[in-house]
Amino acid sequence: MHGANLFPHCAKNYALSAAQTQIIFGCLIAVFTISMIVAGRLLGQLGPRAVAAIGGLFLGGGYCVAAHSAGNFNLLLLGIGGLAGVGTGFCYVCPIALSAKWFPHRKGLATGIVVAGFGGGAILLAQIAEWMLAGGVDVLNVFGRIGLIYGAIIVAAAIPLRFPDSTEGKPVPVNFAAVLQDWHFWELFSGIFAGTFAGLLVIGNLKPMLLSKGIDSAIATASISVFAAGNAMGRIFWGWLVDRRKTPVIPLSLAMLAFSLGLLAVIQSSTSAVIVSFLTGIAFGSCFVIYAAQAGYYYGARHVAAVYPIIFLSYGLSGLLGPLTGGWICDFTGSYQGGLIVGIAVATSRIGLSLGLSYVDTGVDVKAQQQKGGSGRWSQSFRS
Repeated sequence: MHGANLFPHCAKNYALSAAQTQIIFGCLIAVFTISMIVAGRLLGQLGPRAVAAIGGLFLGGGYCVAAHSAGNFNLLLLGIGGLAGVGTGFCYVCPIALSAKWFPHRKGLATGIVVAGFGGGAILLAQIAEWMLAGGVDVLNVFGRIGLIYGAIIVAAAIPLRFPDSTEGKPVPVNFAAVLQDWHFWELFSGIFAGTFAGLLVIGNLKPMLLSKGIDSAIATASISVFAAGNAMGRIFWGWLVDRRKTPVIPLSLAMLAFSLGLLAVIQSSTSAVIVSFLTGIAFGSCFVIYAAQAGYYYGARHVAAVYPIIFLSYGLSGLLGPLTGGWICDFTGSYQGGLIVGIAVATSRIGLSLGLSYVDTGVDVKAQQQKGGSGRWSQSFRS
């Protein structure tokens, strides 16, 4: 997530606690996911160009508010946790929906590639931010520059976005009551929660977690970028894998995440810190591809913009609980080990149920769905 590596600097320079920095981070994720629902409904009315441009303005404005906060927790929460969270949700839903519509036969790979940009952007931002901080730029001034530059880039990048020319590409309203009664929805919802809770507990605390283990500061900082690189690469890998529809990708991804967290709990060297950060990033990246692709295959491309944001609300819930859990446990015990154990337990608790879900979903007749308009037997029941 953009700006996560800057929160420790806020704590250091402006006397914020670890828990407060994670409240900001968690609020950003929660608002991000909630705003996706609004953005998904606006896509059919305004189109992706306008929705993405609005997102860029909100994100840029939020970071500018943070830049003028003087380190005040409430203003940082409003700017980054609130306004920037809205902007992130508006921007994020556009490529998710468009990739499913432009590439109906390769939803997983297409989704993986476009959301890899989300992880790739974190790599670039982390490097730029650390370069500015090393040059003596205050963290609040870094926020201001992010707001101005990223906001302008996003608005410019929104200009070429459009739906496919065919009417099948346009989103349609859905009956949310029917969605909430579908057991597949709840399985996907709980699966995202398990994976992102465990992953966010790490990404929100990665640098201080490594520093507490005696890892060199430069390596701990670099591990954030390594995690982001694994996250970006993992999204493409998992997207390719889910399109094959023969592998139980959901339990496999959760097992890999739990395993990598276990390694993170016992690492003792700089080399192992880098390797495990990369593996954890790959596993965490699955959460942003697998479930979106499964939703596209099961509910159809025309419903993704409306249905997936509701499923993705579980990411907002884990965003509130995951980073805060890690920060609170650290404040209370002086160690992140307990938080890692909790993350492992949450991820492994879902593997059994997810195994059954994966085999059910991989049996969906995708070709039959596409012949019926891209939404299979749910075409009528999910429409408003």
